[in-house]
Amino acid sequence: MKRTLAFSAALLSVVLGAQANAQTLNNATVAFLMPDQASTRYEQHDYPGFVARMKTLCPSCKVLYLNADGDATKQQQQFNSVISQGAKAIVLDAVDTSAAASLVKRAQGQGIKVIAYDRPIPSAKADFYVSFDNEAIGKAIATSLVDHLKKTNVPTAQGGILNINGSPTDAAAGLIKKGIQSGLASSGYKTLSVYDTPEWAPSKAQQWASGQVTRFGKQILGVVAANDGTAGGAVAAFKAAGVNPIPPVTGNDATIAGLQYIVAGIQYNTILKPSEIVAGAAADVAVALLKGEKVKADKTLFNTPSKLFVPTLITAENLKAEVIDKKLNGQPIVAAAELCKGYEDGCKKLGINP
Repeated sequence: MKRTLAFSAALLSVVLGAQANAQTLNNATVAFLMPDQASTRYEQHDYPGFVARMKTLCPSCKVLYLNADGDATKQQQQFNSVISQGAKAIVLDAVDTSAAASLVKRAQGQGIKVIAYDRPIPSAKADFYVSFDNEAIGKAIATSLVDHLKKTNVPTAQGGILNINGSPTDAAAGLIKKGIQSGLASSGYKTLSVYDTPEWAPSKAQQWASGQVTRFGKQILGVVAANDGTAGGAVAAFKAAGVNPIPPVTGNDATIAGLQYIVAGIQYNTILKPSEIVAGAAADVAVALLKGEKVKADKTLFNTPSKLFVPTLITAENLKAEVIDKKLNGQPIVAAAELCKGYEDGCKKLGINP
């Protein structure tokens, strides 16, 4: 009799727990807070990818989307706003990853789950972290550039490399920078100068690069830029100075502009990391946490359970195979017609038919 009662009590507890979890998820509000619009990825890929996955996992859930436009104060206000609107989980890509620690603690104090997205939050333990491996990204783009310089027999004594990093308030930019430094450390090429780009702003990267072109001239053998936006800024600086040919420049994010520059032979590489992948994973994590489930982590980063995806390095050699021929959700990652508009000759050389 006692065993029967104990079993019945345990079963009732499981049923009630399942009902409570279902109730927590039903009609739940989930916030998706992105950092800026300097990169087009958030509007064009991250947010649509997150919404699409949420609709599949929880059709009754409401998604609140806000972009901070590179303003940490504005993001704090947005964070407070979604809490007041009843958000039970917040996916946060922080403008200022140090300042975001207090936001995480505030939300968790109210029982709200926080998923750090793309940029880790080192000073606070979020409930989970989802991203591509940023340190690996930095090392890959730097190593690729170094290999290219050596393959084309560019002497190490001839000059060195400029390093344009991301925002100093972005912990992910710090990881990319660490990877870049690792990739350059034993290259034999000296680093001429280093710049951390406020807010990842291409205009600020261009302004700095212009000064370096004046300062170093032909000593600049290449530029390791941390994303396609800052790469574009560097390219604009070389063009304005009349430099031809432009030294090889790296990038990251595989934006249309960055890929078109590779097609045109202006930019050397970029990193393909379809934002829909991490956005979908963030939705998976948010729903699982709201259901009271434990999410499996690949590793722990900054004391936070983390899922890190492996990025793909893109150069002219594999652009067609990785970007045009491969499919994501049944569609090309980038449509050939969109990529080749205005770059038809370059596409033809790479065997890409719009």
